[in-house]
Amino acid sequence: MDELTVGKIQAFGGKVKENVEKVIIGKGDVVELVILALLCEGHVLIEDIPGVGKTVLAKSIARSLGCSFHRIQCTPDLLPSDITGTYIFNQKTADFEFRPGPIMAQIVLTDEINRTTPRTQSALLEAMQERQVTAEGETKMLPRPFMVLATQNPIEQEGTFPLPEAQLDRFLIKIKIGYPSAEDDKKLLARFRQDDPLEDLKPVVSADELMQMQAACRGVHVAADVEDYIIRLVHATREHPSLQLGASPRAMMALYHTSQVMAALRGRSFVIPDDVKYLTVCTLSHRIIPKAESSLRGNSAEQALREIIDSVSVPVESENMAR
Repeated sequence: MDELTVGKIQAFGGKVKENVEKVIIGKGDVVELVILALLCEGHVLIEDIPGVGKTVLAKSIARSLGCSFHRIQCTPDLLPSDITGTYIFNQKTADFEFRPGPIMAQIVLTDEINRTTPRTQSALLEAMQERQVTAEGETKMLPRPFMVLATQNPIEQEGTFPLPEAQLDRFLIKIKIGYPSAEDDKKLLARFRQDDPLEDLKPVVSADELMQMQAACRGVHVAADVEDYIIRLVHATREHPSLQLGASPRAMMALYHTSQVMAALRGRSFVIPDDVKYLTVCTLSHRIIPKAESSLRGNSAEQALREIIDSVSVPVESENMAR
């Protein structure tokens, strides 16, 4: 990949990030990860408490790109047709016509995804993986670009249906927004005191431009030493004594592609080990399962991954990585 293309990708990410940060304050790393997922054509799972800006973040991303946005509030009585759409009989034409559901948008916020039933979750699974939905036996293609930002609340467990491993594996990354600092809270009050800056947010790039950048990111060079490092990290999750389920080949590919995009966003045409280390936890933590006894001792998937990062030898950066 030439430096001009890298510069375009970095500039693209910078414009979107700067625009979103007019609304989202003090969470530059979170915004960067969502942009990274966009460029990877992936989906994001946000696990956090209510009120930290998950909906605002999704809307800000959609408006920055000029993309359509829909929000799905997941509840136990939500049906697959409530998401995908259904056929309605039109008395004027004496025929059935398709009424698209909220999934038919480019940016979709699925709020409290673990509150809906496995049957409805399966409809989301098809949309996320195949970029299509099936209604009354007919397949409808989803618009491009397409991204699902799903949220789940970690502190309320009653009335939830835990996401199956297959569903979790479709999310490229899992992130937490967290509380803002006291200084950021002060800026937040000043920013929202009179007007909502989200209402004034304008597109700074186009959806077509995004798809061009998505294709370009696949050209970022990954040296053999770095590829081997990714493989050793993934295999270490399958052998770690506190883990019941290690990372899958899909997880390995996710770590590979996110590292490519991170390198481009940081102005490089090649991946370095630090890119991989930075993304390992958010890319793999939701794809691995600790053993029951490890969970009882308070050992989390994130903790196991940090142990793996510390134990797996890191390749020495060299000129070969840039070739």
